[in-house]
Amino acid sequence: MSNTPVERRAGLSVRLKLTLSYAGFLMLAGGVLLVAGYFSLSRGVHPGVVFLVRSHADLLRNFAPIAAIVMAFLLVFGLLGGWILAGRMLAPLTRITDATRMAGTGSLSHRIRLPGRRDEFRELADAFDTMLAQLEAHVAEQQRFAANASHELRTPLAITQTLLDVARNGPDGVNGELVERLHAVNTRAIDLTEALLVLSRADQRSFTREHVDLSLVAEEATETLLPLAEKRGVTIETSGDMTPTVGSHALLLQLTTNLLHNAIVHNLPERGTVRVKTSVDATSAVLAVENTGEHLAPQLGATLDEPFQRGTKRIRADHAGVGLGLAIVKSIAQAHEATLTLTPRAAGGLCVTVRFPAAAL
Repeated sequence: MSNTPVERRAGLSVRLKLTLSYAGFLMLAGGVLLVAGYFSLSRGVHPGVVFLVRSHADLLRNFAPIAAIVMAFLLVFGLLGGWILAGRMLAPLTRITDATRMAGTGSLSHRIRLPGRRDEFRELADAFDTMLAQLEAHVAEQQRFAANASHELRTPLAITQTLLDVARNGPDGVNGELVERLHAVNTRAIDLTEALLVLSRADQRSFTREHVDLSLVAEEATETLLPLAEKRGVTIETSGDMTPTVGSHALLLQLTTNLLHNAIVHNLPERGTVRVKTSVDATSAVLAVENTGEHLAPQLGATLDEPFQRGTKRIRADHAGVGLGLAIVKSIAQAHEATLTLTPRAAGGLCVTVRFPAAAL
């Protein structure tokens, strides 16, 4: 399908149409009043009376010039006044149109900020300003994502190239070690690619919905990551009854696994704790993952779910992941019409709550 805009013939401007409408209405009202005045005066025509018009012909002869002058005045006044009034009424629309053209050229920082009391134009301008703000934030997020993704993909490729050069020029004894390092780098690149594919799948919402019990999903994710938790000295506590919702079992398992993995990795060096709780109320099925850890600034919670953000700094620790864990969680939550809340704990660590629409199994 072609996206070429349809060419239309130039027509009268809205301002001119409104002006002609005002002038036409004013002349119609004036004409009705003149006709009513004429017939009112014609009832007073009495032949032989000195102070009154003697005949209808005399009345018409005297009344017609006055009526013509009045109609001409109404025409001029209607056109001039209508043009001014139409301009004042359409001034907000002109500002909105100018802002739309600027947005079309890529300038998303401009805002209309229409003054005055709230009316239809003010509501339209405010809605447009809100849309521009959301678009600007989305574009900025995508730009950061592209920059970070380029950095993340470039690093393993550059390391691989360096190791290959060393392996090609070095002695045979070090080849085994280089192969192991190349294997680790390539594994990371593969994990990053698979994470990006999961993120794309969630964004496109290309999955089949089914009934899912979040409590069972939480247990499955806990069993999968229990060896990692034991290795890092982290205790996992799970609680909650049946928590039904509707969605993709695979994606919801991915979401829960990412949250649990993030809670384990970004925890205290020893004797850390992760609490996984599921609950349900009349409208929502809730999954909450809370962990101990370092203190996080309150403003950091707003950026943790962006791609390639890892706590307070970029790290390269064992099992640190590829930096897309919470970004994938956010995308999967949005695809399931769920709300994601990240709240730094006062005692350190993070509390992540995902609120899904509830459904009966």
